Amino acid sequence: MEHSMTLEQKQRAFSELREVKETFAARGWFPATSGNLSVRIGDMSEDRQTFAFAVTASGKDKSVSSPEDFLIVDQHGRPLETTGLKPSAETLIHCEIYRATGCGAIFHVHTVFNNLVSELYREEQAIPVEGVELIKAFNIWEEDAAIRIPILPNYADIPRIAELVSEAIVPRVPGIVLRKHGIYAWGANVFEAKRHLEAFEFLFEYVYRWKLLNKQG
Repeated sequence: MEHSMTLEQKQRAFSELREVKETFAARGWFPATSGNLSVRIGDMSEDRQTFAFAVTASGKDKSVSSPEDFLIVDQHGRPLETTGLKPSAETLIHCEIYRATGCGAIFHVHTVFNNLVSELYREEQAIPVEGVELIKAFNIWEEDAAIRIPILPNYADIPRIAELVSEAIVPRVPGIVLRKHGIYAWGANVFEAKRHLEAFEFLFEYVYRWKLLNKQG
C-alpha cells in the first residue's frame, strides 16, 4: 500500500489540528512547548503497517499559529515531504498507538494533575477510577464502572517507551500515561479523541482531590 492523500485531506488534517491546538493552549495544557497532537490522513493498510499522519512540529510555541506548525509523516515517523521541520520527539509513540489501535487521532498534553496522579499510583502502574460519571465518555456504560489507566515509565530514550506501548494498552481505555510526564489519549477521530482527553483530565483531577480529602479526613 502506497501513501496517497489528497490536498483536501491534508488541509482538513491541518485545520483540525490547528483548532484543537488553540483550544488546548488556551487551557494551559502545552507549557514550555510541551505536548503533541496528530491526526491520521487517509486509509490504513489492513495489517496496520502502512499509514500516514499529520503531527505537530518539534519545539513550537503552541499558543501561537504559524505555517510551520505541522508536517506529515509515515508509519515510522519519517517526513513524507521535503521539509526543514522535525516531527515531535515523541512521534514514535504515536506510531505505536496508531499501529496498535487503528485510531484516527492522538492527543498528548502535560498537566499538573496528570503528573501528580501518575506519581501517586506509580507502584500500581495504573490509575484506578471507579464510579465516576465521566467514565461514560469512553462508552463504558455499566453502573459503578471501574477502569485502570495504564502508567508507563518516562524513559529519556523514546524508542524504549514505544516498545512498551502495545502491551500496555487496555482496549476499552483509550489512553496511557507516562509517569511525571503526561497523558496520551486517542479516538476514532478528532472529536472523539478530544472528548476522551477532556474526560481523562477531569478524572485525574477528581482522583487527586479525592485522595487529598481522604488523607485530610
